[in-house]
Amino acid sequence: MQFNYLLQSDPGGSLGSTLIMMALIFVIFYFFLIRPQRKKEKETQKMIAALKKGDKVVTIGGIHGTVSSTKEHTVLVKVDDGCKIEFSRSAIANVIVDKTAEAKAEKKAAKEKKESEEKTAETIEAPAEEKSETTSTEEKK
Repeated sequence: MQFNYLLQSDPGGSLGSTLIMMALIFVIFYFFLIRPQRKKEKETQKMIAALKKGDKVVTIGGIHGTVSSTKEHTVLVKVDDGCKIEFSRSAIANVIVDKTAEAKAEKKAAKEKKESEEKTAETIEAPAEEKSETTSTEEKK
């Protein structure tokens, strides 16, 4: 009963409160509906642009296959031996990522990074050792 005054509207109406409520509703819609939808749309566009031969895909119709070739606006999907279907790029719903292949690629990249770091550390240490050797031979003289 304390908040009845909030529910009652003024017959003349308060333009300021109406505009504030409309702005608040717009902000809520933006953060809960519009922004997440745009983000998802951008991710989908990136996925479609990155399609390449050999990717496993699922179409919006539920057809699973492997990309055998790509064109500007279409993708040729191999569904079975001797059966290829041409789809519009926008008809691709998902690219199936093989978890084991992805994990192997990540391990390989980490190993290469570690090796390159070790090489740079060795090249940094080598000149320091040469300087210490030259200073010790000068001290002997």
